[in-house]
Amino acid sequence: MNLSVTIIGAGLGGLTLARVLCIHGIAVTVFEAEPSANSRTQGGMLDIHDYNGQLALQAAGLFEDFRDLIMEGHEATRVLDYKGKILFDKADEGSGGRPEVMRGELRKMLLRSLPAGTVRWGHKVNRVRSLGEGRHEVTFADGSNIVTDLLVGADGAWSRVRPLLSDAAPEYMGRSLVESYLYNSDTRHPATAKAVGAGALFALQPGKGIQAHREADATLHTYVALTKPESWFAAIDFNDKAAATARVAQEFVDWSPALTALITESDTELVWRPIFALPVEHRWNRVPGVTLIGDAAHLAAPNGEGANLALYDGAELGKAIVSHPDNIETALHEYEQAMFQRGTQAAAEGNELHELMFGGESPHSLVSMFNGER
Repeated sequence: MNLSVTIIGAGLGGLTLARVLCIHGIAVTVFEAEPSANSRTQGGMLDIHDYNGQLALQAAGLFEDFRDLIMEGHEATRVLDYKGKILFDKADEGSGGRPEVMRGELRKMLLRSLPAGTVRWGHKVNRVRSLGEGRHEVTFADGSNIVTDLLVGADGAWSRVRPLLSDAAPEYMGRSLVESYLYNSDTRHPATAKAVGAGALFALQPGKGIQAHREADATLHTYVALTKPESWFAAIDFNDKAAATARVAQEFVDWSPALTALITESDTELVWRPIFALPVEHRWNRVPGVTLIGDAAHLAAPNGEGANLALYDGAELGKAIVSHPDNIETALHEYEQAMFQRGTQAAAEGNELHELMFGGESPHSLVSMFNGER
């Protein structure tokens, strides 16, 4: 295929798209703002679903490599009330369709699968513009630029490619997460390690919660959820660990100490992660030569689908291009129409899940869902 393909963003979606194109002999270049593959940590654990994420990895020819990354036993799930009482507890019996892997290891697997030089590090996008007839110019912060026949925005929530297609911008959802870690928890914090269990923990009340996951080496990775305006969080100096810890912990004063230790005993600085989303039914009219995948296209409330959809978008777009080598616009149209539908569904389901987790009936509403009663 005599077509220049440019992907902006070396996240899971962009790398999956690049892999699918490469194994079908289509040259592609991925531009990434980060200076190297190891310039920052890549987040925690991901449950990769058998109906989207795993299908994408099969299309990329990487399913067996993915299986080697699975952390056995970590699909366990429990729900506690704020006093630490267990309301729901399901062990990982190895029969579920959502095995857990570390995001960083999954990304490394995808990077290793690509020909050397496919990813160009240290290329932060400064601007993009249409040149007409489906061609686009991308200018980088260092002043260099490229022109491409097909431009794919895989550059996340604050995509620089999205404005070519849509005026939509992410909006704050009224809730934020505060991230923390406890290391070597079985030895140093046994009561907390016991409360979290072998996999995922949800300890909830209306409007707030403590969510944690056991990772390798008895690391407990926590996201504290609080339904507060951005201004509430902005007033906290997160560079002052003691002050930030005290302010966040104050919202959980009557909770079990085994749970609040996930905040007060954190081995890391607390990190504020506000939740933003695009409109649930975000879509655009077909614009020649450009499209979006992953959060750039359908940023939504976190519900376990974001990474899976990014993987699936990348694979599906790659397959569409391979299926229509002489008509890229047909490929993009087919990909987008299906993507709009699944993005809308996932966003709506994410909002419903957040209502179950943080609405007035929490935590019992989430327990009912896990029990198949909703």
